[in-house]
Amino acid sequence: MARFTRLSSDDRRAQLIDVGLACLAEGGILHFTVDRICKAAGVSRGLVLHHFGSMAEMLTAVYAQLYRDTVPDLASLPPETRVMALIDGVFAPKAFSRDTLAAWLALWGQIAVTPALQAEHQQQYRVYLTQVSDAIAALAAARGRTVEARPLAVSLICLIDGLCLQQCMDPDVIGPEAAKAACLAFVAPYLG
Repeated sequence: MARFTRLSSDDRRAQLIDVGLACLAEGGILHFTVDRICKAAGVSRGLVLHHFGSMAEMLTAVYAQLYRDTVPDLASLPPETRVMALIDGVFAPKAFSRDTLAAWLALWGQIAVTPALQAEHQQQYRVYLTQVSDAIAALAAARGRTVEARPLAVSLICLIDGLCLQQCMDPDVIGPEAAKAACLAFVAPYLG
């Protein structure tokens, strides 16, 4: 991108979030610096701080965008398709890529030390857990089963997170199809 290209405020903000994600994917939180982001985006330091106020706010915006990009919106789907859509979505090539997982790993590591990021995580996770719980309850009801949806949803999310972490550390251990199969094998006894 040419240096100091004029973009609308929304487009500039989106560009900076994309660059921030790329910095996290490239080198973790150590690469998430104002200087690296400015250089990659072709903007001044003041422009970054104008759009985000602080690097913690930018990190929070990057986290929210990564959630939107990798976690499917289950509420908009037919109830009987939601669980499979979740599993397909989180293990899709873009979501299960080394870059995306490296960005997640960097962000997860910052949740404990960045209050704004911790608040964003709690908000996003509540929505995610509710959607996964609702998806499990809907599929169980459609199949004439009764389950405790929330504990099962927490366990499924933990399994997904663990598979993603393993993929980030050693991609040869498990691929996306095997990860999907593991999740399906986990929920099958409960949902059929």
